[in-house]
Amino acid sequence: MTDETASSQAASPSRRAALLWTVIPFLVLAAAIAWLFGTNPLRSFENGAPPVENLTYERTTLDGGGVRLLVRAGGSEPLKIAQVQVDAAYWQFTLDPPGPLPRGQSAWISIPFPWVLGEAHRVTVVTSTGATFEHEIPVAVPTPEVTSNGLRSQAILGAFVGILPVAIGLMFYPALRGAGLSAMRFLLAVTVGLLAFLLVDAVAEAFELAGASAPVFQRGAMVVFAAAASFLLLMAVSRRGGRPSGVALATYIAIGIGLHNMGEGLAIGGAFAAGSAGLGTFLVMGFTLHNITEGIGIAAPLLKIRPTFRQFVLLTLIAGGPAVLGMWIGSLAYAPHWSALALAIGAGAILQVIIEVTLFMLRNDEDRTDILFSKEVLGGFALGIALMYVTAMLVKI
Repeated sequence: MTDETASSQAASPSRRAALLWTVIPFLVLAAAIAWLFGTNPLRSFENGAPPVENLTYERTTLDGGGVRLLVRAGGSEPLKIAQVQVDAAYWQFTLDPPGPLPRGQSAWISIPFPWVLGEAHRVTVVTSTGATFEHEIPVAVPTPEVTSNGLRSQAILGAFVGILPVAIGLMFYPALRGAGLSAMRFLLAVTVGLLAFLLVDAVAEAFELAGASAPVFQRGAMVVFAAAASFLLLMAVSRRGGRPSGVALATYIAIGIGLHNMGEGLAIGGAFAAGSAGLGTFLVMGFTLHNITEGIGIAAPLLKIRPTFRQFVLLTLIAGGPAVLGMWIGSLAYAPHWSALALAIGAGAILQVIIEVTLFMLRNDEDRTDILFSKEVLGGFALGIALMYVTAMLVKI
């Protein structure tokens, strides 16, 4: 018998023991859960109070057949919808799927209510326990139907507010390429400034949307942990081949911006689906001007190299393309938790890019001790934030 055979036979019992001790905790847990549901030891604490209930409105559609609402249940027990009021009057309704709603399940409520164009309406859902949950329709307008022409129009708009401005920003590359060391510092600091604004903006919007989502999605915790997971994952990926620079760093900047644009696209697409997207010419131009600065930020790490035209095209699509995808998804299946999740992931990616750009700036400068407090860096950082802030004023309504 060889040494390898003997060691393998000796290791077999230890592996079986390790497997057994891996299975035993799960068996104990399963037995404990079965005992909890079988004996219901909490029965002695019941005092006749109704169960805790929660209902979140996620989507509203209006058409010739009336009003349809997508709701999601929460609470300690399955929620049963008993009655529906519209403007304080009771109306018949259908539920799809029918029956009580278990915790976390969604359903469509269809109400044959003759809504009035331009008027406000208030819907109240009454549960079997007497709890009420209200939802306001501020301005009743027909929900646009999803058609190939509509999706094509959204793609054109998404390309105009997402892809085109990033491409215009990257067109400044030849003019910026001859920049000296001070100008290089300044442009990288501008990139950090605009990314810092996007980070704050993404986090604020993510928390706002998470607050409108169902409690079952953990709201604020979902935002924090999704952002942290995105940040750690991208940090791990970026360090596999050493510290990123050049095209690699520009790609990470484009990814962070693209994820942020996807979150905004989801919100815009949801507004389209609700028939409340007032995207006039002025607002579209505001989005375009706002995103041009993002293209300049992507170009900053490329000034010492000569990227190919194909690389510029890919960077443009990575940063701007998700706006189109977000509009499509938002118009087809919008829910506040999806937008919050996308913006949180984008925030984590942007934080990773801020760190990488700052480290890149330090690595490429001999005077590492004072560079972060130099007038070029402080001025560029302030300008980046100011540009994003001013252009963002054009898109906030």
